[in-house]
Amino acid sequence: MNYQAASSIAAARLGADDKFLAGGQSLLGAIKLGLAAPEGLVDVRRLSELQGIAVDGKTVRIGAATTHAAVAASTDVQRAIPALADLAGRIGDRQVRNAGTLGGSLANNDPAACYPAAVLGLGACVHTASRQIAADDFFQGLFTTALQEGELITAVSFPIPKAAAWQKFKQPASRFSLVGVFVARFDAGVRVAITGAGPGVFRCAPLEQALSRDWSPATARAVKVDAEGLNNDLHGTAAYRAALIPELAARAVAAA
Repeated sequence: MNYQAASSIAAARLGADDKFLAGGQSLLGAIKLGLAAPEGLVDVRRLSELQGIAVDGKTVRIGAATTHAAVAASTDVQRAIPALADLAGRIGDRQVRNAGTLGGSLANNDPAACYPAAVLGLGACVHTASRQIAADDFFQGLFTTALQEGELITAVSFPIPKAAAWQKFKQPASRFSLVGVFVARFDAGVRVAITGAGPGVFRCAPLEQALSRDWSPATARAVKVDAEGLNNDLHGTAAYRAALIPELAARAVAAA
């Protein structure tokens, strides 16, 4: 396998069967298990253009190669969007948080990953080297995104909400979300994103509509979520996940 460290975004170009390497927490595991077999790796994790956190009063912009640990520890993120710092601080274990990156997590789009819930729940904008992609257009299903072949995420811009919170019911072995709920309240209404419960991250319209009318834990708990299409596996039935969603949403509203 060929390996090269990119010297700049402009120089980060993939061959036909190459993959970008950021934190490597998903890709390297897949390679070891024989689930991925790229001919080469283009390492972008040390590019200064993909690092850093900036707040401009309305948005928090985070470089794609910024680690989960750096987001969790950022006082700027803690002040502007505490829920985002909280979410980052609860991803995986210490090794994953210190190696894994925002961009890598989004590009992989694991259906139980935490960051997609924050990106979708906050209505963030995903920046690549060539364009901007709204969160509602970015996630397209199981391990699938709007990214084109060879397209590199450079940063994500998160609008600062009036209130937001994250609640995660984790599978104890993997620490992935059996169900995770991110709620965010804006002047225009409420957004609720769910991870772990379905084949990909998704918004929950019944909760959004109810909480836009009345932002309260009791309102969230009263919402009935349809189990149709939700995951049904050894960790939990679809009905169990459907029951968890409003309960976790209620806890998130209470914590926001």
